[in-house]
Amino acid sequence: MKSAVETLSPTRAKLTVEVPFEELKPSLDAAYKQIAKQINVPGFRRGKVPPAVIDRQVGREAVLDQAINDLLPQKYMEALQSNSLEPLAQPEIEVTKHGEEGLEFTAEVDVKPEITLPDYDALEATVDDITITDADVEEQVQALRERFATLSDVERPAADGDFVVIDLTATRDGEVVDGAELTGMSYQVGRGGMIDGLDEALTGMAAGDEKTFETELVGGDLVGQSVEVRVKVSQVQEQELPELDDDFAQEASEFDTVAELNDDVRERLGRGKRLEQAAAARDAVLEALLEKMEVPIPEGIVTDELNARRQSIEQQIAYAGMTMEAYLDEQGQTVEEFEADLERRVRDAVAAQFVLDAIAKKEAIGVDQNELTQLMVRRAQQSGEDPQAFANHMFEHNHIPELVQEILRGKALAQLVEGATVTDGSGNRVELKNLRPDGTIGEPEDESGSDGAAEAADDAVDEAADGEPSEQE
Repeated sequence: MKSAVETLSPTRAKLTVEVPFEELKPSLDAAYKQIAKQINVPGFRRGKVPPAVIDRQVGREAVLDQAINDLLPQKYMEALQSNSLEPLAQPEIEVTKHGEEGLEFTAEVDVKPEITLPDYDALEATVDDITITDADVEEQVQALRERFATLSDVERPAADGDFVVIDLTATRDGEVVDGAELTGMSYQVGRGGMIDGLDEALTGMAAGDEKTFETELVGGDLVGQSVEVRVKVSQVQEQELPELDDDFAQEASEFDTVAELNDDVRERLGRGKRLEQAAAARDAVLEALLEKMEVPIPEGIVTDELNARRQSIEQQIAYAGMTMEAYLDEQGQTVEEFEADLERRVRDAVAAQFVLDAIAKKEAIGVDQNELTQLMVRRAQQSGEDPQAFANHMFEHNHIPELVQEILRGKALAQLVEGATVTDGSGNRVELKNLRPDGTIGEPEDESGSDGAAEAADDAVDEAADGEPSEQE
């Protein structure tokens, strides 16, 4: 077999492959045998029909087509390997010659671009300072108090923050909307996120009151349609928070005093903020590297990623009970701004993947079985699946190469971040090398310390693969 490659662009190549008849003949013979088992010809046993008879009955062209269909994928893969091409999508294949002279075909395909990496040993980036205010601590303690709150019936109209027990029915043209009939549901006034206008209707209603109002549905098959909602209140309950004293601290935690509880909350917030800062550092370092280079990106890949990401966002918005218009209004974006921002994220994500792949290759980074197992266990836990069943699915559907690539990118990013100089807004060096997954800082000699950066890197790769925007964006 001979093959030649023509570079159509930095991300697209055209292969021309010539397969001599000697290499085509085994597939041709196999095609004759397979067809012989499928046809009935008087005078011949099934499976014993000679090729010449098959040519008359079925046609030589049909036999050649089957032989080519069986052989072509193998020869295409061999041509990719011999020319060191990494495909990014399915090829566009055209058979230009076949028959006694052999097989010739062309294949146009998007390929991973060749990337020249700049020096990345001395990257610099800046992130925001870690700030924890008294208000942050108070908010967390307040949430803890609400977990231990009690509800008691009150003989007064409902106010913001009260809980009410309601019956609710939405109708359109006199017909009950499917899935919009609820009985005995507890709802906190002012919480929002259910039906537009519900909080306004409930405010001022007492037990036994009934009210009807009109609104537009923000989800389901009738999204955007006007409906009539009837709501009846059967109970109004006031939330009573426990006193914030040492007794509460002992009941709600392992601490003896409120002061100790506040200190622990502040420490936990600090660990979380430190992980957020590490994520911001990761993004900043990767951005600093991308700014030093041009990364060609296949437009077909961008289009596919844009469509997938857009569909995912629309589904999430629908699940949240919002329309796209309401979401954009909340974000303060126009449709054009949303689309431009989404495309930027996708292009950055794809470029980041290419760069991390190149770093992993240059640094000869490897993946061991334990790392692969840990990733599969983590993925299974995130999806609520049995780890063994998840692993079996990954192997059966040939997703292992994708997981390996994910680990390689994560390790490449961890190495990139640990080698960079990252400072906060006050000029202090941000500790990343010894950052643990729980947000604490390990000792320099503690080998587990590097796992924190790798964990943060795994999250980065998840975002890059999914096209998810980071919190800093």
